[in-house]
Amino acid sequence: MSTAVHVAGLRRAFGQRAVLDGLDLTIERGEFVALLGASGSGKTTLLRILGALDRADGGDVLVPESRTVVFQEPRLVPSKRVLANVTVALPRGRAEQGRTALAEVGLERHADAWPATLSGGEAQRVALARALVREPELLLLDEPFAALDALTRLRMQDLVGELCRVHRPAVLLVTHDVEEAVRLADRVCVLREGRLVTDETVAAERPRDPGDPAFAALRRRLLNDLGVHTPDPTGVS
Repeated sequence: MSTAVHVAGLRRAFGQRAVLDGLDLTIERGEFVALLGASGSGKTTLLRILGALDRADGGDVLVPESRTVVFQEPRLVPSKRVLANVTVALPRGRAEQGRTALAEVGLERHADAWPATLSGGEAQRVALARALVREPELLLLDEPFAALDALTRLRMQDLVGELCRVHRPAVLLVTHDVEEAVRLADRVCVLREGRLVTDETVAAERPRDPGDPAFAALRRRLLNDLGVHTPDPTGVS
């Protein structure tokens, strides 16, 4: 693997408050990294800097030129049909490429639908197709499942995991959901006080089962790193 993202000594301040303060992060091509942290810890700020939507005040940030972002809200253009939304950033004449992307997310029959007719999960799948149709080297996911119901959320997690294994972009997923992070990522990081305090490889085999002792142990360690202390069911501290 080669490095897709290299961040060293990153600093970003708002007024007197340094949200990111000397942060270091590396993501390899094809690697899926999940980022956890309390609200206001700087997770989305980091994602926005990597996506060229915000600036850094210091440090080095090296990212691929080809990168896309999927937000919590699908952000579809209501006046364009689904296929046109998927191909909006592509040159003209790429409709077939857009249809292939829609087929990958199971929405090939919705190409001519209007965004207003879609469910929340369908709209988010369109947003995912729009991101992946460009074959980005870096995919940035900003809590893309947070607004979905529990069952749709699990289905979307499975879909994203499978598509990322097929397309092999470097991925940074910002989430508040520890179980989601462990379920999807190759590595899980915890952001606190402007720096990464945890950067741990997920060793559990796929498909990952929350009932697996290795899954549960990592979940418990991450919650502890986030300041949520949970008892060890084995009684071993």
